[in-house]
Amino acid sequence: MRRPLWLALGVGFGAASAIMASRWTRRQMQRAKPTAIAREARGGLLDFSRLVAESLEEGKRAADERERELRAKHDVPPPAPSDPPVDSSRGGQPDP
Repeated sequence: MRRPLWLALGVGFGAASAIMASRWTRRQMQRAKPTAIAREARGGLLDFSRLVAESLEEGKRAADERERELRAKHDVPPPAPSDPPVDSSRGGQPDP
């Protein structure tokens, strides 16, 4: 009586383990497909570029604020409106 019970439990455990292992393997294969990897990489790059853009904007805002504070502290007037931008590819001539 004991041997058939343990045999049945062993077969059942083995079958359940095999099913779980095959499901895990199938999921890992889906995750390792080139399309899935490319999708994850693209998402990561988009997040990184958004973070860099936000950091640059925050840095510009902080620099502008600090410049205003220093100009106010030292009574320096704001800069005059600049000349039109110069295009270096045209020999230093201003843009039309």
